[in-house]
Amino acid sequence: MPLLFPEEDASDVRRRYKPDVINGDMDSIRKEVLDFYRSLGTKIIDKSHDQDTTDLHKCITYIWDFAPDANKSSLCILVAGALGGRYDHEMGNLNVLYCFSSLRIVLLSDDSLIYLLPRTHHHEIHIQTSVEGPHCGLIPIGVPSRSSTTTGLQWNLNNTEMRFGGLISSSNIVVGEKVTVQSDTDLLWTISIKKL
Repeated sequence: MPLLFPEEDASDVRRRYKPDVINGDMDSIRKEVLDFYRSLGTKIIDKSHDQDTTDLHKCITYIWDFAPDANKSSLCILVAGALGGRYDHEMGNLNVLYCFSSLRIVLLSDDSLIYLLPRTHHHEIHIQTSVEGPHCGLIPIGVPSRSSTTTGLQWNLNNTEMRFGGLISSSNIVVGEKVTVQSDTDLLWTISIKKL
């Protein structure tokens, strides 16, 4: 966070943007950082006994359990810094999208965002052209798509088969402010974001 506000004192920024909860297996947090936030009253949930799920999985579970039932259907979770690090961590974060496919989870990096388009829906994606695009992709992970159809792309799919080892819709271009997607399998939607 302090890097986002270089003209301000780093300690002031850290205090102002204090997390309510730090949740995970604590294997990658420095002791002085943990102690700093603990001293500010941040709740620490040590899940070091659970090595079968990622830290992101643990956090999404916490958010789901903490959210009131009335709000769960409209819950949208934005995960900053989920991409651009170690590849195995990125794949673990993509896996979380599939583990929680009924939730809207958006993975955000410096240059793109990714979210899951479940096969159970016809998707209308409204593009905010001032901050998104034009580059985008639709990626089937795990199982091939026998039939995917889109509108609003430079290279639309028309009942097109996509699979690893064959065609995937990468380096496509958004041509309008709305993209529609229908597929017989879950797809990852990825779109570039513009530097501000």
